[in-house]
Amino acid sequence: MKLRNVTIVVGLFVTMLFTQPLFAHNAEDYRKAAEQGDANAQYKLGVCYANGEGVQKDNAEAIKWYRKAAEQGHAKAQCTLGVYYSDGNPVEAVKWFRKAAEQGDAQAQYFLGACYDFGEGVVKDKVEATKWLRKSAAQGYKNAQEALEKR
Repeated sequence: MKLRNVTIVVGLFVTMLFTQPLFAHNAEDYRKAAEQGDANAQYKLGVCYANGEGVQKDNAEAIKWYRKAAEQGHAKAQCTLGVYYSDGNPVEAVKWFRKAAEQGDAQAQYFLGACYDFGEGVVKDKVEATKWLRKSAAQGYKNAQEALEKR
């Protein structure tokens, strides 16, 4: 199974997750804080653009706001950028997955482990894959736990 297949499954999960009204505020409330440099608001504004909540759906605009948050160290934004880049630029995807994974983001640790497992964006390395999958599984991330059970 390639990373692209994993990405599609996770992408569907993320889409289902973010199609629910998660945020009590609207996109314009987030925009005000985002423009002032608030990384969490930048991330949430990216989610709004990704899902068309309160704004026209616009992946380019979503990526712009995710990147602003990610550059400030927002782990979820970093992981989300990794997902966006995983289909087309796996080296860039690994860069963002690693940043989030090193902060302890379980989903990013799983994706980084998968990248090493399949040699997507990095040289295939089962030892490194297992290391990241174990870190993710230790936090209760079910996909990582299942991947380790299949080893």
